[in-house]
Amino acid sequence: MDILIEAYHYAFAHQEQLRIALQQHLLLVLVPLTIAGLFAGSLGWQCARWSRQQRQRTSLYAIVVLNLFNGLRVIPSLAILFLVIPTLGLTFQAAALALSLLAIPPILLATEVGFRTVPAAIREAGLAMGMTPWQLFLQVEMPLALPIVLAGVKTATLEVIASATLAAFIGAGGLGSLISLGFALNNTAILLVGAIPVTLLALGAEGLLSGLERALLS
Repeated sequence: MDILIEAYHYAFAHQEQLRIALQQHLLLVLVPLTIAGLFAGSLGWQCARWSRQQRQRTSLYAIVVLNLFNGLRVIPSLAILFLVIPTLGLTFQAAALALSLLAIPPILLATEVGFRTVPAAIREAGLAMGMTPWQLFLQVEMPLALPIVLAGVKTATLEVIASATLAAFIGAGGLGSLISLGFALNNTAILLVGAIPVTLLALGAEGLLSGLERALLS
């Protein structure tokens, strides 16, 4: 309890530092998720389209793409961060690129599965009703695939929120800077000032996205 009180006093006395760290952390989460969502969403949809054209469970092209990006998941987050440093240096852009690479696999896989598993009979019924491909996508495929896609987005979001703390090691800031400062000073209170907001962000994101999943499935 004394540690929590000490952490509260530190946070109160360093509100500006905490505010800046929180803003940086949110940017380190939102920017990579946006990049990964746009890239992995479009590529996942294309993989599903290849599979439908081949009239098989998963096309060869889709297997190659999915396995290529799934291979990124075995690389530790910190290793990905250091791999991009030679190109982009110790910058926010380097952290954003590394976190985007981390977020792509779960979104890509979920998008491919979501759109591939839309029943062909439902798609054919939509076409028979005179729907254009764009109408079919928005009114039929997207609503059916969205719950699965959202599950991938949730996984990616939680991974990025946690891994963004490592961005402090390459000078990109965020709440990880407070955590690393706490470790450096052997001060648990400062460490908690960084760790507690990260935990709350993860719990909030998980609750929000799980609620959306339930709403879509109900």
